[in-house]
Amino acid sequence: GSTTSVDGIREYLKKVNGNEPSKNTIYNYLSVLENAKIISKCSRFDLKSKKSINGEEKYYLTDLSFYFATNTDNRINYGPVLENIIYNYAVLNGYSVSIGKIGKLEVDFIVRDIINNDYAYIQVAKTIDNGIVNEKGIPVTEEREFRPLESIKDNYPKYVLTLDYLLQQRNGIKHENIINLVNNNKKFI
Repeated sequence: GSTTSVDGIREYLKKVNGNEPSKNTIYNYLSVLENAKIISKCSRFDLKSKKSINGEEKYYLTDLSFYFATNTDNRINYGPVLENIIYNYAVLNGYSVSIGKIGKLEVDFIVRDIINNDYAYIQVAKTIDNGIVNEKGIPVTEEREFRPLESIKDNYPKYVLTLDYLLQQRNGIKHENIINLVNNNKKFI
């Protein structure tokens, strides 16, 4: 679920292995992994210009067992894992999924019902209630997750999905528990 650039992959491989494969080679490997259904590409969409953005796609694992098989220290980075779960959940429920960009802010997902052409916007976090506040007393994580959704001025549904059981609503944005959402097979639209 991290932003992926071919240049970033090339730099990493050069640092680790000392060799620098061509961009074409990296694109070919990504294509093979995508065709083998190991990863799935999620493109970016600029909400202001209403256009797709080329480059810096995110790739999600189609099966999280790949993550756990390579996770040698047994610690889970919940943010990307939960984001990956919601991405796969949305795709399995027939939504077209992209990442939203609003200026410098990012919305984790824009899901679209292809048949009815309806949208929903989704932010994913482990929790928004971690007790961290800024100098003004505003909860930092809550603000980070709600702010991008609040800057979208249309009336499509907006969600913040977490593992929190104490849920809150803010400016019409629905706060949902991920476990309950998936167990009840709830739809976004």
